[in-house]
Amino acid sequence: MAVNVLTTMIIIILILKLILNCFLDLIFLWFAGHQTASFRDVADRFNITISSLFRVVRRLTHVISRMASTIITWPNEEEKQETRNFFQMKGFSNVIGAIDGSHIRIDKPSSDPDSYYNRKKYFSIHMQAVCDHRNKIRSIFIGFPGSVHDARVFRRSPLATNLGILCQENVILGDSAYPCLRNLITPFKDNGRLSRQQINFNKTLSSCRYVIEHCFGLLKQKFRQLYHCKLRKIEHIVHFIRACCVLHNLAIDDEFQIIIENEDVINDCDDIQLDDDNAEGDVPEGATYRNYLMQRMFP
Repeated sequence: MAVNVLTTMIIIILILKLILNCFLDLIFLWFAGHQTASFRDVADRFNITISSLFRVVRRLTHVISRMASTIITWPNEEEKQETRNFFQMKGFSNVIGAIDGSHIRIDKPSSDPDSYYNRKKYFSIHMQAVCDHRNKIRSIFIGFPGSVHDARVFRRSPLATNLGILCQENVILGDSAYPCLRNLITPFKDNGRLSRQQINFNKTLSSCRYVIEHCFGLLKQKFRQLYHCKLRKIEHIVHFIRACCVLHNLAIDDEFQIIIENEDVINDCDDIQLDDDNAEGDVPEGATYRNYLMQRMFP
């Protein structure tokens, strides 16, 4: 009899623990998924204190963020081939992804606020990402202040250091904010004297590179807190952004559709481009390979 009672108590405890964990998960997802959700709003909705809510968000943020190394991974050979096939149908060969930067709006930081003030006149943290044709995030680099240019963020990222090894004979596509490299193809800069071939090349590249803009749009509409993150500490914000990217990848097949409510907000993923004099110049090897691709695509 005593054994049966003990077993029943253990089962009840496990069930209660499972219910509690589900409740905590729900709280976190509600906070992450609502743009206007302040700590007070969410705490009142779930009848908990603000301090308890903060502990829940911080705990789950760090738990999910630590999953990034296994959820956000560079594609294997089979996945690369699938992505190459997709872009081949759009006119580009050997493309395995697209890169861009996005800005996550934050409140004014207490330390060095000027460095976080971007060209659109709000405070933000920079997020660099590479995605494939399915909008699955394959690489992220988060944490630079919003005033830093895309090219500098890229240069300081592990992706730039290892790009040749990761891509080998393949390429990723970027916009004109990035330098043209052997494994990173960007458009010809429009100086008013582009040839018809160059114009067609730029149009094709832009139509292929749209996947990264769509990826950011999906990410921010799923986790609307990323439109304006209410967390205060930069370290927590970085982990929160990474956690949202992990959840985005886990739910990549949920057929979520973008609802365009405000096109300026959706296009914030392609937002803050600095003037050309802030962008880095093309590398000769990259420019040569880009010319080779153009000649092959538009003979």
